[in-house]
Amino acid sequence: MKPTAKPHVHEFILPSRLRRRRALFYTSVFLLTSVATWFMADLLWRSGDGINGLEWVLLVLFVILFSQIAVGFSTAMLGFYVINRGGDRQRIMRTVDWDTEDVPLASTAVVMPVFNEDVSRVLEGLRVIYRSLEATKKLEHFDFFILSDSNKPNQWIQEEVAWVELCKQVGGFGRIFYRKRRHQINKKAGNVADFLRRWGKRYRYMVVLDADSIMSGDAIVKLVAMMEKNPQTGLIQTAPRLVYGESLYARMQQFANRLYSPVFLAGLNYWQQQDGNYWGHNAIIRVQPFMEHCALPDLPGSEPFGGRILSHDFVEAALMRKAGWHVWLAYDIEGTYEEGPPSLIDSAKRDRRWCQGNMQHAWLITARGFRPANRFHLLMGVMAYVSCPLWLLFLVLSTIHVFNQVLSPVAGEVSFEAYTRIFGTVVEVPEAFALFLFTLLLLFLPKVISVLTVMQTTGGAARFGGRGPLVISALLEMIISALLAPVHMMFNSKFVLFSLLGQGVSWVTQRRGVDDGTDWREAIITHGGQTFFGLVWGVSSFILLPAFFWWLSPVLAGLVLSIPVSIMLSKGALGSHARRIGIFLTPEETQPPHELARLTQNLAECYKNMRPIEALRNDYGLLQAVLDPYINAVHVAMLRQRRPSEESRDWFSLLRHRLLSEGPGQLTTKETLALLLDAESMIWLHEELWRQPSPSLAEWWRLAMRQYNVLTAAPITALYR
Repeated sequence: MKPTAKPHVHEFILPSRLRRRRALFYTSVFLLTSVATWFMADLLWRSGDGINGLEWVLLVLFVILFSQIAVGFSTAMLGFYVINRGGDRQRIMRTVDWDTEDVPLASTAVVMPVFNEDVSRVLEGLRVIYRSLEATKKLEHFDFFILSDSNKPNQWIQEEVAWVELCKQVGGFGRIFYRKRRHQINKKAGNVADFLRRWGKRYRYMVVLDADSIMSGDAIVKLVAMMEKNPQTGLIQTAPRLVYGESLYARMQQFANRLYSPVFLAGLNYWQQQDGNYWGHNAIIRVQPFMEHCALPDLPGSEPFGGRILSHDFVEAALMRKAGWHVWLAYDIEGTYEEGPPSLIDSAKRDRRWCQGNMQHAWLITARGFRPANRFHLLMGVMAYVSCPLWLLFLVLSTIHVFNQVLSPVAGEVSFEAYTRIFGTVVEVPEAFALFLFTLLLLFLPKVISVLTVMQTTGGAARFGGRGPLVISALLEMIISALLAPVHMMFNSKFVLFSLLGQGVSWVTQRRGVDDGTDWREAIITHGGQTFFGLVWGVSSFILLPAFFWWLSPVLAGLVLSIPVSIMLSKGALGSHARRIGIFLTPEETQPPHELARLTQNLAECYKNMRPIEALRNDYGLLQAVLDPYINAVHVAMLRQRRPSEESRDWFSLLRHRLLSEGPGQLTTKETLALLLDAESMIWLHEELWRQPSPSLAEWWRLAMRQYNVLTAAPITALYR
C-alpha cells in the first residue's frame, strides 16, 4: 500500500507550473477585455459611419479601464476555484505541520511606529499583544519597540507615562522600549530605518505594526516559525481584518472586507506565489536582507513625483524580490486586525496621501532588476488612482460625443435615432444592454459568490448574524458601494490632478475613532463641487437626451446625493443601530477573539478614568512632566544630555521664566518642545515650580497644583494606565 503524503508537506511551485498559473490569469484578463472591447467597438461602429477620432479615444480608454475590472474578476474566480477545491497546496502556511512541529524561534522585534495617536489605544493594544504572546510561552524571543514621531508636547509626555506604567504592570522593563525621535525624517519609513540602524543587528526578524494594529500571540509565533522553516523567505504579509467600526461607513467597510476578501486573497496568492507584496504593517520581515537591499532611493526631482518615496511598502517588496528573497502572502492566518477610517471624508484624506505615494511608483515600473509580478503590483497601484480620472474622462467624452450627435445639424434625426438605439430603447440593437450586463456580471458576481460560499460553509452564515442578515447586509453594501463609486472617482480625480500640478501632501494623523460624525458644513465644503457637477451634468443630459440621462443615472445619483449620504454614513448612532438589528455583522463581533475582547474591556476602563480638568487638558502632558516628580525624573532620564551654547542658555532661561509666570498657553508648540527636549530646563522647572511662592506663578499653574494635591491619594499616572 502506497503511503499518502502528509497534508502539510510543502514543495514550492515549479517554475513551469507557476508560468501556467500566470498564463491562465493573464489569458482570462485578455479574453474578458477582448469580449467587452468587441461589444464596445461594434457599438461605436453602429453609431455612425465607422469609428472617428473621438471614438477611437473612447475605445482606448475603455480597453484600459475594463482591463482593471477583468483583473479583479479573474483574481476572484481563481480564488473561488482554490477555495472550493479545499485550498491551495502552494501556500506558505503549509510549510509547517502545526499539529506536530514545534519550530524553534529566533530573536524578533515587534515595532510600532506612532505619530500623534490615541495613547490609550496604542498602549492598550500593545498590552494585549504582549499578554497574548506571554500566553504562548514564547515571550522570551520577543522585544517590543514604540517608535514615536509625535510632534505634540502633550502627546509625547502621555506616551512616556503610559509606557512606564505599562512596563510596571506587565513586568516589561528590558523588553518593552520607547524611543522618541528628535527629527521626523522620511515619516514612517525613516522611523523604521532609524530603529534598524540602532538595533537591527540584534534581531533576526521584525514584526511591523501600525498604531491601530492588533495581532494575536499565536499569529506572531506562527509568522516567526514560517520564517525559520523557510530560510529563503524575506517577508510574509498577513491579511488584517478590519475591526472596531462604529460608524455606518466603517461597519460597512469591515463587513465587505471580511466577506469578500477571502476569494480575492486566495486568487491573489494563486498567481503571485513567492512574488507577493508588502502592505506596510501586520507583516514579518527578515532584518538582514531588508537592511542590505531595501534602502529606499530618492526619486529624481521634487515632490510630488520626486524626492522621498511615500508609499514605501510596494517598493520594499520589489527590492526584496530583486535581491532573490521570497515575499509571501499568508492570507489564511487568523488573529491579525486593524482599524479603518470612520467616514467617507476620512477615507478620502487617507487616499490623498496614498495617491501621491502610488503616483510616484510610475518612476519605478521600469526599474532595472524588478520581477514582472512586482512591476504589475506597482502598475496596479498607479492605476488604482489614475483609473479614476480616466473613468471621468471617458464619461465626459461619451457625453460630449452623444451631445455632438444629437445637436449635429447634418446628422439630424438619423443620429438621434441611432443613439436612441444604442442606449437600449430599441430592442433590435441589444449590444449596449449586453455590454452593461456583462460589466455588472464582472463587478458583482464575485460578491454573490462570496455570499454563497459563506452560506455553504458549516456555521459560516451564523458568524455574520445568520442567512437573512447576511443577504440583507450584502445587498445594502452593493447599493451603497454603487452610490459611493462616483464620489470616489471624483475625489481621486482631484487628487491625481493636484499631484500633476505639483501639490504635495502633509503627514497627518489618521482619525480612527468616531465622534459626532461629519457635520453639514464639512460635508458641503467637501462634496459641494461634486453635487454641483452632478446636477449640471444630469440636467443637461436630460434636456438633450433623456435616454442617455437614465444610463448615467447611477453615476449622477451618487454625486447629487453625496452630501446626505456622507453625513448619514459617518454617524455612530446609525452604526450602533445597524449592529443591534444584525446588519453588517462580522465574525469578530459575533464571536470576538480573546485579544479583541480584552482590548475592548481595557479601553472602556481607560477612557472612564481619563478626566483631567478641561482648562488643563491641552497641556496636560507638560503639566505632568514639570509638576510630578516621578514623571519628571522619567522624562529627564530619557533625554540626551546636551551642552547648549551661551546664546541658547539665555533663550532657554527666558522660556523657562515665561512658562512659569505666563503659563503654557503663551508659548508656541516649538518653544514647548524645545523645553521638553532640554534636560537642564526640565529639572529647573520642576524645582522652581515647587519652590516659588504661589503669587509669582501663572493662574494655570496654581490650578494645576490644586488638581495635583487633590489626587495625591491616587497617583496622577493612573490617569493613563
